[in-house]
Amino acid sequence: MSGVWVFNNGVIRLVENPNQSGGVASHQTHGRRNVLVYLPTGEVVSSYPSLEQILRSLGWERYYNGDSDLIQYHKRSSIDLISLPRDFSKFNSVYMYDIVVKNPNSFHVRDFN
Repeated sequence: MSGVWVFNNGVIRLVENPNQSGGVASHQTHGRRNVLVYLPTGEVVSSYPSLEQILRSLGWERYYNGDSDLIQYHKRSSIDLISLPRDFSKFNSVYMYDIVVKNPNSFHVRDFN
């Protein structure tokens, strides 16, 4: 499978010929694209609704008292806070690794080739 993953309105899709589709927002670090993988199912997190469902199952709750430009989650059993940009197209490897550090047995960041 080749092409470019496009994130639009929180939905991911594969574009086979990206030169014909205009601009593309991707999660890249030094030329590599990264994806956040939920380890128990092998699912690639492709939207905030799917990520929120996973985080809730792990005990994370939405935190509404923070910055309006962010989506935030907290756990009652810890002082940790996960802060994500409201726009999923800005969800990059920095945010992915923050989730991995706070949930080391549940998530992994992988290069997508």
